[in-house]
Amino acid sequence: MISRVALATIVVVLGVTAQPAFADKYLDEYTPPLTELGRGRIAQLAENPLVVDAIKAQNAVTSGYDQTKIDALDAQWVAEVDAKNKPLIEATLGNAAAKFLAAAQDESAGLFTEIFVTDAKGLDVAQSTITSDYWQGDEAKFTESFGKGPGAVFLGDIEQDESTQAFQSQVSIAIIDPATGAAIGSITVGVDLSQI
Repeated sequence: MISRVALATIVVVLGVTAQPAFADKYLDEYTPPLTELGRGRIAQLAENPLVVDAIKAQNAVTSGYDQTKIDALDAQWVAEVDAKNKPLIEATLGNAAAKFLAAAQDESAGLFTEIFVTDAKGLDVAQSTITSDYWQGDEAKFTESFGKGPGAVFLGDIEQDESTQAFQSQVSIAIIDPATGAAIGSITVGVDLSQI
């Protein structure tokens, strides 16, 4: 395993243009432990009844949403990030599933940097921290987890967080309805690679 200091040194030496190749090289090193996290601890989070019930409830509301409605909600979310009133954001940060996810992030002792779950449309249902947008449905973290169904583990690129300087990757899996075995949503967890 490569340390955070070594990662930062390599990025500085290689420069910004070489960073994607660097990240791809080290993603290979982290693929086994990140995949294990996806199938282990993250799958346990995804199976929690608070999470499953919140997704099923939101799916009942959003199943008929068309792309125009989804785009409007996403625009509302982006506008709320810097606004005083944040009804949509507060709804996804204040529900029981979000509180469970925030507690799980706290209990990870820095391993998890963010946790969020989506419904079957890729709309946020609950999250431990604010995401930059509300609709994840057009992103690989959703299409390669929810879209591939049970058992799929999608690993995002290695990126350096600007505020923490930590190198992290996102691990995403589908959330499965235990009653039917069908995918009902997705979970994405940011993982600090220095903690693995």
